[in-house]
Amino acid sequence: MRRADRLFQIIQILRRSSRPVTAAALADELEVSKRTVYRDIADLMSQRVPIEGEAGFGYLLSPGYEMPPLMLTPEEIEAVVLGAQWVAGRADKALANAARDVVAKITAIVPGHLRPFILEPSVGAKPFLQGGQEENIDLPLLRTAIREGRKLRLRYRSDAGAESTRIVWPVILGYSDTSRILVAWCELRQGFRHFRTERILAADMLNDGHGLRPGELRRRWSAWREAELQQTQRKG
Repeated sequence: MRRADRLFQIIQILRRSSRPVTAAALADELEVSKRTVYRDIADLMSQRVPIEGEAGFGYLLSPGYEMPPLMLTPEEIEAVVLGAQWVAGRADKALANAARDVVAKITAIVPGHLRPFILEPSVGAKPFLQGGQEENIDLPLLRTAIREGRKLRLRYRSDAGAESTRIVWPVILGYSDTSRILVAWCELRQGFRHFRTERILAADMLNDGHGLRPGELRRRWSAWREAELQQTQRKG
């Protein structure tokens, strides 16, 4: 890795972390010695990059630091292209088109020597195998409810064929190779539940919000998911 690329990558690592990153962690990810990291950090500080911390404690990048968002490395470009391929092959029409638009915008902006990493990437998403039940649900409506913190009224059919009506607080819409799942807090069950979108017969977005602070429902779901994982590991 060229020194300029390494300095850029140090900034990227610090940008994505909310906690101090030690020189050892930086050295491990960059595959260099800690001595090299210390020297690079000193060079960045001398260039007025607002890095706080010291050896033995770790380093943080000031939240106010800004850098051009499209200074992408070849690996970052291929990561974006791979993600866009995956979304374009599995998401609803609106999200699939958005994924293609992102790739087109990046292609138009990046320097010419980086365009081959978009047009001829070394990675590719596995093709989506069509099949299974048709979906009648409005997926953009589900995403809007998640963003705005609004409740949903679902008419849902279970695996056994029983139908029920639920009021839920949507958390996230998850995608896999074969299905889409709405994760939500269910008022009926008083707990987090997974709803397969092909079994949602109807969905209405209510005027009522769940009333939690932004991000709080996601944090509660993350804590619940972690507890479930730990319980599964103990049983195993």
